[in-house]
Amino acid sequence: MKVTRVGPRPGEDERPTLEDVAASAGVSRSTASRALNDDGYVSARSREKVQAAARALGYSPNQAARSLVTRRTGAVAVVLSEPEARLLDDPYRTAVMRAGYRELADVGCQMVLIFSDTREDLDRTVRFLDGGHVDGVLVFAPHRTDPLPKALRQLRIPVVYGGQAAGLKRGVHVVDFDNEGGAKLAVAHLVDAGHRRIATIAGPQDQSAAIDRLSGWRKTLLDAGLDPADLVEEADFTLTGGAKAMSNLLERRPDLDAVFVASDMMALGALRTLHAAGRRIPADVAVVSFDDNATLAPEMDPPLTSVHQDPREQVHAMVETLLAVMDDRELKPRQQILPVSLTQRASS
Repeated sequence: MKVTRVGPRPGEDERPTLEDVAASAGVSRSTASRALNDDGYVSARSREKVQAAARALGYSPNQAARSLVTRRTGAVAVVLSEPEARLLDDPYRTAVMRAGYRELADVGCQMVLIFSDTREDLDRTVRFLDGGHVDGVLVFAPHRTDPLPKALRQLRIPVVYGGQAAGLKRGVHVVDFDNEGGAKLAVAHLVDAGHRRIATIAGPQDQSAAIDRLSGWRKTLLDAGLDPADLVEEADFTLTGGAKAMSNLLERRPDLDAVFVASDMMALGALRTLHAAGRRIPADVAVVSFDDNATLAPEMDPPLTSVHQDPREQVHAMVETLLAVMDDRELKPRQQILPVSLTQRASS
C-alpha cells in the first residue's frame, strides 16, 4: 500500500495525527479511530489499512484522547499492604512485584505500584484509586485487621485479591495458593521420614496464609497421632524472626527432631540458629519450609526442602481475572485456589 504523508515530514516538530493516519489509509477519521481502538464495527480490510498506515507514519495514539473513547487509562495498580522496607527485603514479595510488572506489560498495561501501611497511606490510596487514574487494582497481603479491603469495596473499579481478603468472606475476587494443603504435604513428608517431635515456626496470625499453614501443620500431626502441644512459635516472616523463633523452640523443646517453617526467609534464620547450636541437618533436626524461592531454597546450607508456589502463576491468574471483570462488571466473584507441590532437597 502506498502511504502518502499529510502534514509535517518525519523529524519535524509535530507528531503524526489521527487525521494523517486516516488520510493515508483512505478512510474517515472515525473509522481510523475505531480501527486503532479495536472496535468491532470495522471491516478487517479497513483495520489492516489503518494499522499499516499507523506503523508507516510512526503514529502513537494520545493516551488522554484514547481514554475518552475507551474509558480506560491503560494502567493497573498493584497494592501491597505492608511496610515498604519489609516488602523490599522479602524475596517472595519482590518476585510478586516483578511478576506483576511482566504480566501487565504483556497485556499492554502500565503498573502503578502502591505501598499502603499507615492510616495516611490508606486515605491517599483510596483517593488515588477512586480518582480515575487506573482501570483496576491487584491487592496483596491484607491483614485481618487491615481496613483497606473494606475501603476498596466502595470503589467503582474492579479489585482482585492475591490471598484472602481481610474481613471479607464473600463478594470479592480472590486468587490464592493452597496454603493448608501445602503445609500438610510438608508435615506428612516429615512424618513419613520417621520424625515425631515436629515443631513449627508459624507466620503472623493476622494473615490468612500463615493461619492456613499453621492449621495444616496441626491437622497433620493430629491425624498421625502426634501431640502438637508446646511446639509452636510465631514469627514475622523475616530472617531475624525465624532465627529468634528457632532459638525459643530449642530452649523450650530441645528434643524436637524436625521443624516446619512457614516461609523460606524464616527458614534461613532457623538454619543459622540450628548451625550455631551444633545441630546437624537433617540428622538431628530436619527442616521443611514454604515458598521454594529460587534465590533462597536451593542455595541454603543444606539446600532446603520447600513447598513450591510460583508467584507468576498467581499474578497471571489475577490479571486474567481482572481483565475479565473489566470486560464484564457483573462477573460473579469467585475464589481460585492454586495447587502447590513439595520440592525435596537435603534439609529433610
